[in-house]
Amino acid sequence: MTLSRRTFSGLLAGAMAAPFAGATASRAADKVLRIGYQKYGTLVLLKGKGLLEKKLEKIGYQVKWTEFPAGPQLLEALNVGAVDFGSTGETPPIFAQAAGAPLVYVAHEPPAPRGEAILVPKGSPITSVAQLKGKTVALNKGSNVHYLLVKALEEAGLAYTDIKTSFLPPADARAAFERGAVDAWVIWDPFQAAAEIAIEARELRNGEGLVPNHQFYLGARPFVEGNAQALDLTLQAIAEIDDWTKANTAAAAAELAPSVGIPEPTLVRALERQSYGVKALDKTVIAQQQAIADTFFALGLIPTKLVIADVVRKGAA
Repeated sequence: MTLSRRTFSGLLAGAMAAPFAGATASRAADKVLRIGYQKYGTLVLLKGKGLLEKKLEKIGYQVKWTEFPAGPQLLEALNVGAVDFGSTGETPPIFAQAAGAPLVYVAHEPPAPRGEAILVPKGSPITSVAQLKGKTVALNKGSNVHYLLVKALEEAGLAYTDIKTSFLPPADARAAFERGAVDAWVIWDPFQAAAEIAIEARELRNGEGLVPNHQFYLGARPFVEGNAQALDLTLQAIAEIDDWTKANTAAAAAELAPSVGIPEPTLVRALERQSYGVKALDKTVIAQQQAIADTFFALGLIPTKLVIADVVRKGAA
């Protein structure tokens, strides 16, 4: 099923209504960086420490934060002009670009293939991806795990159409998974780690040797083109948080636990599978994203063929 512009634009059900017209001039004049973040990861730690506010205050900028349940919703907000910057996995930008969102890839984190996986319940008789044929698999449509599922099925000799998909956000998918309404769940950390520890979900296949699982930092084109200094300072702040988190995993887990409502040991497991070291996209990373876009176009999951290099920040490659 293709994702039309109307379908993508409806993901937030009208929750974000800020107009995009004339955004370039107004955003530059406002000197406010509006960041979309998810409930886990580097941006949450950046928000908690207040480091970015201190950096941007020196050049007259303010920072506003908005939380989103997953990458597709965050990028819909960027699409309608409600946020300027955010972080998602590999797949949401593909769907967003296909829907006409004015996004720009700004930077990425190194691969973290163990940070996403196909899970089955503790007592499931399923022991291989091949045994998912005819089964129902839950996932968040358009999220990073969408590509993991496609590649894992391909590796197992199955077509995407050989399974039934149940498109659910993480909380709903966890509930369906626990009550046996679905046979498997494709999910990312920290939800992955939480399911492994709390309900002893069993990993069927993670991304190792299959998908890179990058995290990307993305900006709205008007903001990226009109606020280079603020953007560079933001990336500097992210790099500092990356370095701190890598060297202080337990402390980072302790800081995250109250905001995400997940126990520290679970977050330690998730953070140990995360990658650190923000950098500009190179030709290899661009080619990897292009492969995802081409795969989704071939499957009919997006309506148009994309060129990833067209939406990478100039000078990044």
